[in-house]
Amino acid sequence: MTVRPLRYLGDPVLRTPCDLVTRFDDSLRRLVTDLLDTVQEPGRAGLAANQIGSSLAVFAYDVDDAFGYVINPVLARTSGEQDGYEGCLSLPGVGADRPRAAYAMVTGVDTNQQPVTVAGTGELARCLQHETDHLRGELYIDKLTGAERTAVLRALRANVPG
Repeated sequence: MTVRPLRYLGDPVLRTPCDLVTRFDDSLRRLVTDLLDTVQEPGRAGLAANQIGSSLAVFAYDVDDAFGYVINPVLARTSGEQDGYEGCLSLPGVGADRPRAAYAMVTGVDTNQQPVTVAGTGELARCLQHETDHLRGELYIDKLTGAERTAVLRALRANVPG
């Protein structure tokens, strides 16, 4: 079992769009295994590859009874609306209410290049959207506005060492 260290706000890998996976080899299988091992740590729901330093478009999820990964994910469908608290492993100690779609469906492939579809509502829908955003170099705080954005940015500045 390999739990990889997380990357945090300020690391350029988090703001760089990930590359589509084109080589389905042992290196990719190790990355997927590491993502799955790392996302299973307590308090984690999803983890994008760039959060552990890889620039490949892969994420893992562990929400309720849903556990797995998607390579080259595409947010294929969303519907409805939900408001809810959202945090991020790469921005520890802060969170905010963030509107998201109530239903989300992601399509992609597995390590054998077989099609994968993951869909859900509630926390799983939020996770699928959050991780897909990560792979585009976006963080959940980017879409916050008004008082919510001000509060999160203030909290982030307060948590910066030095």
